[in-house]
Amino acid sequence: MKLRDITDCCVHLDVHEKRCDREDFFELVFFQKDVSEWERILAAFLGEPVKPSGKPPTEKDLKITEATGSIRVEQTLFEKEFENGVIIAKFWPWKDDRCITLRMALLPAGS
Repeated sequence: MKLRDITDCCVHLDVHEKRCDREDFFELVFFQKDVSEWERILAAFLGEPVKPSGKPPTEKDLKITEATGSIRVEQTLFEKEFENGVIIAKFWPWKDDRCITLRMALLPAGS
């Protein structure tokens, strides 16, 4: 699985700012109005969030996200293991209630 497989399904959505688009890391800012569509697309690839917004992160959540900025209570975390590694995706809501940062990473198997 590649991050591009997921992001290619999102091209119809408005993006506030695209920050990074590499094979192993992807980051952009999208609008709150589209959060349910982003959740639907990510869940189709990665399953339901392993840590929904409002739920405290577990030690496992903290460990798997430490290289990409960790995870906090108000953030959402998706995670799924594939043959080539683990893909994680995180929603970081902004305090303005208008934008959300999406960070996705492909973590190599065994990391």
